[in-house]
Amino acid sequence: MSRRVHSRRSRVAMVVILGGSLAAACAAPGSGNAQPTAAASSAPALSAAPTCGTEPITLKGYFETGFPIARALTDEFTKQHPNVTWDIREDQFAVITQNAPRVLADDPPDLMRLPQVSELVKNNLLKNLDDYAKVFGWDKWPPSQLEQMRLSPGGAVRGEGSLYAMGLNFSMTGVFYNKKLAEQIGMTTPPETLADLDAALAKAKEAGLAPIAQFNGGATGGLAFPLQDLMASYGPPAPINEWIYQKPGATIDTPSNLQATQHLEKWIKSGYFWKDVNAVDYATMMSRFIKGDGLFMFNGDWESGNLDKQMAGNIGFFLMPPAQAGGKRAAMSAPLTFGIGANAKNADCAAAFLNWVATDTQARTIGVEVGGSHPMGPADAPMPPVAAGSVTENTLAAGARIAEDNGAMDFIANATGAIYAKSWTPNLQKLVAGEQTPDGLLKSVQADYQSQVKGG
Repeated sequence: MSRRVHSRRSRVAMVVILGGSLAAACAAPGSGNAQPTAAASSAPALSAAPTCGTEPITLKGYFETGFPIARALTDEFTKQHPNVTWDIREDQFAVITQNAPRVLADDPPDLMRLPQVSELVKNNLLKNLDDYAKVFGWDKWPPSQLEQMRLSPGGAVRGEGSLYAMGLNFSMTGVFYNKKLAEQIGMTTPPETLADLDAALAKAKEAGLAPIAQFNGGATGGLAFPLQDLMASYGPPAPINEWIYQKPGATIDTPSNLQATQHLEKWIKSGYFWKDVNAVDYATMMSRFIKGDGLFMFNGDWESGNLDKQMAGNIGFFLMPPAQAGGKRAAMSAPLTFGIGANAKNADCAAAFLNWVATDTQARTIGVEVGGSHPMGPADAPMPPVAAGSVTENTLAAGARIAEDNGAMDFIANATGAIYAKSWTPNLQKLVAGEQTPDGLLKSVQADYQSQVKGG
């Protein structure tokens, strides 16, 4: 979900909002223009770190709608570099995910939000960033920051090889909760186990509260957020990452993932989600939650700054608890991924912007205060201060816990360019409607995945 599940996301993971049914990512790129070649996506020869110069320049951007961090960063960049202006197009996550090949082929932006990159690398639509990494020193950063944006030759395997994208920050998902509503059911501390969370959900239902605020409407199934959290409760994150990274033989249809999907179905049948959840989009979910309609919300830290403003002092955050007491924590945690088109007109300036985002003091402050997430960059880069007791403080601490437990996962929606809109979403919507079973859901998604990986 394009985090942002980016998939740190306006973000993964990952976050994803109502989209349209456009051409799938594995479809042939745009037909009107000549196709990029392998040479077009190879790294440029650089002897020094590029800049945006002093002459007027317009950077073309294609960003995800509904999240303020990218706009906040581009506005600040222009303040510091007055010669640089922006021509920005915005679309919802699902639209970008499916539309990326045609946009990058026909009218390549200088900078583009990219939830999934494998097929784009296979089709030579993204610029290889290895030389930028060398001259800017990105290859000296903690390797885990860049791992999810590396691909082997030809884009066959993620997690290794050349760098094809960068992150605006490093996002993470978990569970937000309304403290005033929690007091009504006697919840004074976050749940430590999945059974504790189940008990809180039952108490909320009994008290006449909406237990979970979640979206699942349109082309973006928001129930993928709690589902992946449940997968993390029941099993280790490594096999899920292998599936997302398209490792040979990987499958999402495992015994522990079946337990997770069955648990989600139990929540659905227990009435823990809104009755109209299949008609609720992301923006509506946020509006309802901020108004107090929902005890818990499965979402990402990209909303931390927003919630600190809208619900100051009334929001808590915790990582999804494990099924067994004392178990390690895991979460969708990934860079808010942006790439540079292979044939981008102003690639050097776009790369300079990405480096500025990670190293400039004010940019890093925006990443924390607006994005609510940990900035990318060197291990010793300064962190801006955050207000004690704020939800942003909680999410940053949770990110440190995920790093300690080695529990970072990419978003299951990012396994292929089409898997989210064309497989996860319809199957999750059918599960809510009673038209799909947990076993059938996983088998259907795995079959679609195998077809898309083979055909991509």
